[in-house]
Amino acid sequence: MISHDDWRGKPPPTCSLTGLMKVLIIIPVHNEAESIGPLIRDLKREGQSDLLVVNDGSTDATEEVVRRSGVSYISLPINLGIGGAVQTGFRYARENHYDMAVQVDGDGQHDPSYIEDLIRPLPQDQADVVIGSRFVQKTGFQSRFHRRMGIRFLQFVSHLLAGRPITDSTSGFRSYNSKAITFLADNYAVDFPEPEAIISMLKKGFRILEVPVVMRNREAGRSSISGWKSIYYLYKVVISMVIEALRSPHE
Repeated sequence: MISHDDWRGKPPPTCSLTGLMKVLIIIPVHNEAESIGPLIRDLKREGQSDLLVVNDGSTDATEEVVRRSGVSYISLPINLGIGGAVQTGFRYARENHYDMAVQVDGDGQHDPSYIEDLIRPLPQDQADVVIGSRFVQKTGFQSRFHRRMGIRFLQFVSHLLAGRPITDSTSGFRSYNSKAITFLADNYAVDFPEPEAIISMLKKGFRILEVPVVMRNREAGRSSISGWKSIYYLYKVVISMVIEALRSPHE
């Protein structure tokens, strides 16, 4: 387990992805003992060696699997949710002066071979945040019908509230430059971070770009958002996005 004090001042390892630029792969996980091992192997196979797993209070064997893999990890004492886990990764990245960070979900749905596509626009100063969208070219796993409709509705909401129709606002496959890392280390939503972050970052003038990716179906475990929960989730996400849009820019 790595505490916040443990990472302060720790010299970050050199990353080979973009030459001298340091890139951190942030992997939030909660009870993904069956998925996290294969994902780590896939990431290493693609040349991604600078990994940080944030174990969000898992009650299964996730921490043991991660420990055996030999990658850096932080184990949170309680389950904070995806927002708290990812923000922990941002704070680690900020404290260690990373130039870029890539968020990859621990359930194995994000294909590491697309990380290069996510990173490429950042050093070229084309964007501050890049979102991997399964709906730009509509290939690969598209999620179930009712969830696709919900995501399409969120696209309309993001357009209405922030002037940008983000096609895949719930995608957790994202890359960030150092400016975005610094902002999100202190300003990241807890409940519905991906859609809310879009609104807050667009309000702050961050440039968001979407690139096409192919996502894979979950091979193990199950989503925490299914059935009637997805309807409740959509309702709460929209409310959160509206509140974020109405929030004073000085807050």
